[in-house]
Amino acid sequence: MTDVTANPIALTDEAPPRHGRLAKDALGLPSVLFCIVTGAAPLTAMLFNVPVAVQGGGFAAPAAFLLATVALTVFSVGYIAMSRRVTSAGGFYTFVTRGLGRIAGVGSGVLIALCYIVFAAAVIGVMGYFAATSVESWTGVSLPAWLYMVAGLAIMTLLAWFHIELTSKVLGVLLVSEVLALLVLGIGVLVHGGAHGFSAAPFNPAEVFGNADAVRVFGTAASGVALFAAFWSWVGFEMAPNYAEESRDPHRIARLATYASVIGLGVFYMFVSYMFVSGWGVSESVQAVKDQFEGVFASAFYPLSDRYVGSPLTTVMQVLAVTSSFACAMAFYNTGSRYLFSLGREGVLPRRLARVSKRHSPVVASMSVTVLVALFGLAFVVYDPSTEGALLKLGTWAPLLGVLGILGVQALASFAIIRYFLTTARDGFRVWSTFLAPLLGGAAMIGACYLLVANRSALSGAGQVWFIRYLPWIALGMFLIGVVIALVMRARAKDRYAALGHFTLAEP
Repeated sequence: MTDVTANPIALTDEAPPRHGRLAKDALGLPSVLFCIVTGAAPLTAMLFNVPVAVQGGGFAAPAAFLLATVALTVFSVGYIAMSRRVTSAGGFYTFVTRGLGRIAGVGSGVLIALCYIVFAAAVIGVMGYFAATSVESWTGVSLPAWLYMVAGLAIMTLLAWFHIELTSKVLGVLLVSEVLALLVLGIGVLVHGGAHGFSAAPFNPAEVFGNADAVRVFGTAASGVALFAAFWSWVGFEMAPNYAEESRDPHRIARLATYASVIGLGVFYMFVSYMFVSGWGVSESVQAVKDQFEGVFASAFYPLSDRYVGSPLTTVMQVLAVTSSFACAMAFYNTGSRYLFSLGREGVLPRRLARVSKRHSPVVASMSVTVLVALFGLAFVVYDPSTEGALLKLGTWAPLLGVLGILGVQALASFAIIRYFLTTARDGFRVWSTFLAPLLGGAAMIGACYLLVANRSALSGAGQVWFIRYLPWIALGMFLIGVVIALVMRARAKDRYAALGHFTLAEP
């Protein structure tokens, strides 16, 4: 499992033309940020994850986001050090291969590619739910969520045929709109002084554990739920290296984009969640979440926007809930296609996946993602075709699988970084950035995985369903698919196996 080559094979522009290449110098820093931050979907993350964090940690939800910000920033230190050495659309797949060997690398690559595809399908389900419910409330026209899901996937597929810069512009407009809406709400609460003024208690990490208000309202206080909801809000921040081949200055942009997304989102999430609990009142915020879960209102954010800004903002937020979900799904769609492209380019998956269009977009990989997303979504629609099912089944159960897989691969990547700099790249070894930071980051990812597995019944609301009960084993099975592929390649295609994980733009 640790067959790491000391002198990696460098496949550069002069290599035989058997690999597809993505559009060179297509993206600057703002475009990369648009592509990756929309994966975190700030508005969707706040509308859903803040109430979940309040359910587990009470009014201390902002403290849960603070702890997650610190943990992910520490993780990013080693991640960025590795991205400066290894530049490829393969992202985590390439990192794990370089550090822990080809077998673990291919397992990670297949797992995370499938996780991003699962995420794309799940968020399309969320989009379908919001589109169906909003259109019905505005016009009285009732259409099933799956019709909106089909339309959303069709638009994503169409955008995938065009240059990545067009997609980044679409994502950028949607991202700016949702951030502005949440800022307007937060400023409204701030100007009015909240419900009872402002307290420092929501930022006290100790309050996350056994919060008295959460116990009083929900009967229990699952700190694991609060912390996991916070970590969940950053899914997608790690996408920067996947766009390295299309970036104008990949080493610089990967560093800036990763730090900007982690720290910037962290500050933003803390602000919005703090305005949420302050707007309702520290103690009243927990009851507001319970009312949301009981169907009193669609989101506990909407009464706040009505009270502190006005109903027009509420309407805007309802629209943006649809567009934010679409942008999020599009970001996952793009990253999933780049993982399939990278795995196809190296022969792990069929080489046709590495073909690019005249605009240098990974068109075959993208069309494959469309098919896989459609099949995954169809399975859930057949299981529960209702509009509510699009949110409560596809949009809630599937992300748990995606998050578990991504957190697991992030943990593997942390330890891969340590081994890479202890062996292959000893000249770049630094005690903090390539040892202690990845070690702490890996431990945090393992802890987050434990929180997910231990609390998956509460997070899904369906602990007895086989999909939730066997969730860890499904993720492990996805990883083992890649392991089997690598073992077969090692036995039957030794030349291709030897080159796995070593396609980069620039090798120092």
